[in-house]
Amino acid sequence: MTENNKPMYAIDTTPEFTGWLSEIKDAQGKAAVTVRMLRAQNGNFGDTEPIGDGLSEMRVFVGPGYRVYYVRSGQASYLMLYGSDKTDQKRGIKRAKQILDALRGA
Repeated sequence: MTENNKPMYAIDTTPEFTGWLSEIKDAQGKAAVTVRMLRAQNGNFGDTEPIGDGLSEMRVFVGPGYRVYYVRSGQASYLMLYGSDKTDQKRGIKRAKQILDALRGA
């Protein structure tokens, strides 16, 4: 948190991301992803890697290895596009890129 107890960054989500998160059956995994998003609001994105086209992958090492695909959407905001786990990583990245392309009007 900043001095005035406001998050450093706004974290927004797409309907696709919200749907993915709501379908995680693993309570510990869902909690870990949620906590990582809260930490990201405060500037701590943890283990992340750029994956091209402005996208990054946040890696959550719980359960099957959850992945959150996101993009910076403003000076102080990020958009969570989609999620997957390690077993479905290639398809998750492809879907995140499709969502981003649609948002950009490509």
